[in-house]
Amino acid sequence: MLALSKGNQKKVEAYARYDALDFDINVYTYKCNFEVPEDFGEIGAVLVQNDYSKKMFFKTIVLNNGVTFTCESWVHSKYDNPEKRIFFTNKSYLPSETPEALKSLREKDIESLRGNGEGERKSFERIYDYDVYNDLGAPDQSLDLARPVLGGEEHPYPRRCRTGRSMSSKDPLTESRTLLPFYVPADEDFSEIKEVTFGAKTLYSVLHGVVPSLDAIVTDKDKGFPLFTSINLLYNQGVNVPPPDNGILSALPRLVKGAADAANTVIQFETPETIDRDTFSWFRDEEFCRQMLAGINPCGIQLVTEWPLVSKLDPEIYGPAESAITKEIVEEEIKGFMTLEEALAQKKLFMLDYHDLLLPYVNKTRELKGTTLYGSRTLMFLTPAGTLRPLAIELTRPPSDTKPQWKHVYTPSWDATGAWLWKLAKAHVLAHDSGYHQLVSHWLRTHCVTEPYIIATNRHLSQMHPIQRLLLPHFRYTMQINSLARLLLINAMGIIESTFSPGKYCMQLCSDAYDQLWRFDHEALPADLISRGMAVEDPTLPHGVKLTIEDYPFANDGLLIYDAIKQWVTSYVNHYYPQANLVDSDEELQSWWNEIRTVGHGDKKDEPWWPQLKTQDDLIGIVSTIMWVTSGHHSAVNFGQYDFGGYFPNRPTISRTKMPNEDPTDEEWQSGAGLVPYQLLKPYSDKGVTGRGVPNSISI
Repeated sequence: MLALSKGNQKKVEAYARYDALDFDINVYTYKCNFEVPEDFGEIGAVLVQNDYSKKMFFKTIVLNNGVTFTCESWVHSKYDNPEKRIFFTNKSYLPSETPEALKSLREKDIESLRGNGEGERKSFERIYDYDVYNDLGAPDQSLDLARPVLGGEEHPYPRRCRTGRSMSSKDPLTESRTLLPFYVPADEDFSEIKEVTFGAKTLYSVLHGVVPSLDAIVTDKDKGFPLFTSINLLYNQGVNVPPPDNGILSALPRLVKGAADAANTVIQFETPETIDRDTFSWFRDEEFCRQMLAGINPCGIQLVTEWPLVSKLDPEIYGPAESAITKEIVEEEIKGFMTLEEALAQKKLFMLDYHDLLLPYVNKTRELKGTTLYGSRTLMFLTPAGTLRPLAIELTRPPSDTKPQWKHVYTPSWDATGAWLWKLAKAHVLAHDSGYHQLVSHWLRTHCVTEPYIIATNRHLSQMHPIQRLLLPHFRYTMQINSLARLLLINAMGIIESTFSPGKYCMQLCSDAYDQLWRFDHEALPADLISRGMAVEDPTLPHGVKLTIEDYPFANDGLLIYDAIKQWVTSYVNHYYPQANLVDSDEELQSWWNEIRTVGHGDKKDEPWWPQLKTQDDLIGIVSTIMWVTSGHHSAVNFGQYDFGGYFPNRPTISRTKMPNEDPTDEEWQSGAGLVPYQLLKPYSDKGVTGRGVPNSISI
């Protein structure tokens, strides 16, 4: 133990011995006795050496005088690293207020987390450093699995944690892959913490097992489920999973309704709540729109503010820029409520716009097996009842070497062919929205952009810094989950590429979204809503904004959470920083924010929208944004995935067939889609019961 006495550090040492095991929480207790002189002074730090051969997880160190050290950290074995671990008391200090006896330890502790950027990281280490996403491809396995590096001028992207693995023998720009979970700093790894209900190893085995298990009822994985009844089997009868069950039962108890032991384990999935409440809700136009406000991706919808709708892409490459959704189409669908100009002025038109983001990927995606793609726009109208009604869907195929640009506008229809074309157009839009949700709203805007915050926090904010302690609960386990995503979800031919329309181009599309759309200053909920036209500033209202659509559950509930976060952060920051100059002069804080902008998000370092960090309000805004993204925003786009996406027709992730009217044949359009052709008075008949032929007499 070290005292806070002025001048030289005072130390006392003791050896801790095993005392007890709490079987309920699986925590071991060790005790030791320190001989502390009366003039030792206030205790400020503890240095710990682990004499075991493996790392140990320290939860707390509690002294009998009430002084507590909250550790929550892995301590390496002295055989791996002879340096002692440093833990400080729970009292927080700004760098300028650090007791003299602790200053050198504070600096040494931060320095120990930075590493030197060399060598391969070991599992016992706690080194935080940056690298590009150069480990998603697997060219050593097959050149077809090579993927571009994300991060840099060609494909801008946030940085990930450096692992230092050797480079591929086939591609010097690609880091080699491993079958084991990738390195993350020891304190980010939850694989051995018993109180966590699922660990990295379990999750790893599930990701390996769940998709092959579903393959059991798919006759051709490039065609998907052959019938609606095949999907219903998941919930009604279950599917066979060859033993062992790959951890699905233990890791996904909320999703699994039951299992039967047999030669093959039968897994029966819980019925997703959306169809448990209403089997055909996914079929209705009203629900299609409602889920844009209260579904799993409620942060894509935007207000239409300009007309006509025009693409920003190069017309020399992608064809005419103006949308095929005309004023006449809109007013025909509004049916006398108001003119187009009145609808724009009264903020009644809304849009889901994936046209420019997806169009550059359409032709190359169509070269892949088992998938297709369009650029899409979906236009909606806010009715007097305050609900959204879809007006039109525009699907676009850009020109290619052999075909001109093709675009078509679909509207709700009563005739058989038109009705089914409308339903198919909605299915394409839902596949686009599902891809955007998973790649952008979920992965990019929460998991991916947060990793640089975590790395910078550990590299620059001491464990005794008040902002580090404020942010730490919001960073828990994120890096471990992200490393598993790189291993099995977003990698070449991983789950994302295998199940979403853009296929092997998924992560390039994600990079484009980061480059074109992501802004830190738009990530706080009020700013996000305002940027999409879904709210306007109004200081007279409780949350400082007025919603464009009053019945917007994501916004209504989210603003309550965001305000609670900001109130807590405001009180906390003003407590530790009573004057603005304390923010500007905090060297750790300034280095932290500078590295987030110039290294962790270095591909956007020159953007003018980055907030400055000079005052308490600046710090409150930055920290509130980070805390909202990791808590409220992530919850909104993550925890409803099974309820909304567990029944695939409600949230299809891939479109395998182009629209039938894109290149129609005469035969397909003679009778009308889905209709039995009229043949009762045809004068001839083949053998058997045909429903054709006109006999002379009344017969059967």
